[in-house]
Amino acid sequence: MPAGIALHFDRVSTKGSHDDLRLRIGPYQQKCDSYYFGLDEAPTAPGGLGARLARLLDQWSSQIAGLGVAGGTAYLPFDFSDQCTAWLRVSSEDGQAAEVQAGWTLIEGWSITPSDYLAAAAQVRDFDPIPGARIQCSLGDLAARVDADRSTLVAPGP
Repeated sequence: MPAGIALHFDRVSTKGSHDDLRLRIGPYQQKCDSYYFGLDEAPTAPGGLGARLARLLDQWSSQIAGLGVAGGTAYLPFDFSDQCTAWLRVSSEDGQAAEVQAGWTLIEGWSITPSDYLAAAAQVRDFDPIPGARIQCSLGDLAARVDADRSTLVAPGP
């Protein structure tokens, strides 16, 4: 498990579809809902919440790996709401170091399929950063953190 990465995405409850997920980045914490994961009926959506969350983080991992090739910017969704969505913006100029910033966009959660969000990620134009929700790390450490969180999200929780 990577030390020193102040980023975690985890389940805080398995008893409902509201406020059952949490993103922590730096000193910032945000409770999130798994509601839209339950509505995802796309062929790419595996059964069960744990498997659907794993699918989300598999997509994150793929985008992070792509940044390691040539750098750039990737958007990783973590909170789907009726009128907006929250994303992590991962930027790397050199394919080694990364800046990770949480923020909001007016892309509605109902318009995105969590199991295949890449088309929506390409449409993020109005990213509004959340003050204090930012870290810097290596892409390798970020990839390891996402992999560790994926394992935790798949496991049954409280």
